[in-house]
Amino acid sequence: MRAGSPLLLACMSDPLAPLLELPDVRDAVNSAQEAVFAVHRHPANLREGAATAAEASVRAARASASLDGGDPELPDDGNVSDPRVAGALRVAEAGETLLGTWRRAPLQALARIHLLAAADLTEDQDSLGRPRAGAGRRLEMLADLVTGGTEVPSAVLSAVVHGDLLTLEPFGTADGVVARAAARLTMIAGGLDPKGLTVPEVAYFRRIARYREAAAAFATGEPEGVGQWLLLCCEAFRTGASEARSIADSSA
Repeated sequence: MRAGSPLLLACMSDPLAPLLELPDVRDAVNSAQEAVFAVHRHPANLREGAATAAEASVRAARASASLDGGDPELPDDGNVSDPRVAGALRVAEAGETLLGTWRRAPLQALARIHLLAAADLTEDQDSLGRPRAGAGRRLEMLADLVTGGTEVPSAVLSAVVHGDLLTLEPFGTADGVVARAAARLTMIAGGLDPKGLTVPEVAYFRRIARYREAAAAFATGEPEGVGQWLLLCCEAFRTGASEARSIADSSA
């Protein structure tokens, strides 16, 4: 994480509040929220939404792993050989437990996410769930935000969690999957998408070059770069809502 990161803004009651004043961000956040809330009102999701959420979780895991080079296709026999995909699916399967932990103890949740995501990616099993040297303080700052240190909309906090973890690379393996899983938990826990119906991860995968460019811009900590990232994330929330609508339509 660079010195100019949003987490290192001058101390104030809400360190992320200035992000809403970046050009076009507030409107993009409102538009994203409206798109996601509309999906929650879909008849199939009003009844429960469990089927949409289950399919969304699998699609999110596959897209997230694919962003890091995983094979996006699941084999017909269900035997997943790609370690990145297998790890992302394990994280998805643990979603409910992870969500509860994320709300009260984000650092524990991050350790668990990494253990699940990277179990097949390293021979050093003792390193699983353990942040690399120098990452601890930054993660603590992020955890403070997640547990009440900001009142910005969930879309903004989710984007910041996502971007900061991509920048920090706290574990050295499966950091992309960890970052996107944490962003998804933030989106759900913060109320943007409380049922976990949407799939912004698919939008990132379909725009992978732009995703990487925006993440690099965020990492600079410059207002223009941070704003670029926030706008991309809000666009992905809207696209993810469209993906959720197609899932709900097919199950209606």
